[in-house]
Amino acid sequence: MESMHYIGLDIHKKIIAFCIKTAGGQMIKRGTLSATRQALNKWLENLTQPWTAAMEATLFTGWVYDFLKPHAYKIKVAHPAMLKAITAAKKKNDRDDAEKITDLLRVNMLPECYMAPVELRELRRILRYRNYIVRTATKEKNKISGLLMEVGGAYNKKRLHGKKYFDELLAKIEDVPESVINMLKLSRSNLEVFTDIQKRFVRALKENQLIRERVRRLMTIPGVGEITALTWALEICEPERFNSIDQAVSYCGLCSAQKESAGKEYRGPISKKRNKHIQTILIEAAKLAPSWNPQLAEIHKKESAKGNANKATLAVARKLVAYMLAVDKNKKDFRIIESKKAA
Repeated sequence: MESMHYIGLDIHKKIIAFCIKTAGGQMIKRGTLSATRQALNKWLENLTQPWTAAMEATLFTGWVYDFLKPHAYKIKVAHPAMLKAITAAKKKNDRDDAEKITDLLRVNMLPECYMAPVELRELRRILRYRNYIVRTATKEKNKISGLLMEVGGAYNKKRLHGKKYFDELLAKIEDVPESVINMLKLSRSNLEVFTDIQKRFVRALKENQLIRERVRRLMTIPGVGEITALTWALEICEPERFNSIDQAVSYCGLCSAQKESAGKEYRGPISKKRNKHIQTILIEAAKLAPSWNPQLAEIHKKESAKGNANKATLAVARKLVAYMLAVDKNKKDFRIIESKKAA
């Protein structure tokens, strides 16, 4: 592979720094180019040798990866938190960062991370946007109750966001400034729009041919709803990338970081190195799932007896991960195996 060129790319919003070396470490070329498809096309014309490239995972990596992949022998994406050669360097600039990525690539020491297929990444982007819409809708709900509290308006907290009750409330509420009434109406209309949008997103994702069957199988697990199933399918993407349940649990952020020194092991709080999108959904699902799943209810009861409700929720979330990983890998509906009673 002496003829192979190794390229490191340091990608930013407006520029891309690159470094090209041979397998032996000889510098071929280094420089910068504009972060546009036109500039990359022109740059590709000058690459006469077979080449393999690596880049750090950032907000801008996806489109560059997809654009260059058909032209490269292989493209790898590096895990940003594990690029210690860059983050710990005393001298740090774009050109040096690109060179360090090149060196890690050519000596096969690049900390590679998973890159999901483009079709799943597109669906995942839609799901995450739907979650953003839901958070925005929640802010509108809080604003409605906040406006009423500011002016001393009495209301039923449980029924406030129901359309019929809200209309009745505005019709009979007294001693409230007209400006507040107008803001309440505006917030309510925004809430209805956001609610409708997120429902249409969920409906479109569930009906997508690429993940429809996976979502249906995941929903055969008692306690797993459509949002939990969609989030698992699109954040995990390909379950085969996990060799064990422990790896999946770690990725979902349901365990603490391991710190061992001098034969002593320390365990702190839940690690921040995780996929925060799936962690949030799994924790919320774990709070409700025991009401629908007797097996999860038993786990929750057993852990709660030790005196820590949060640890009980985490135990349920880990068991949910085990269930969903098994269903997703085996491509079979969930089936409860009744334990045999002692004779």
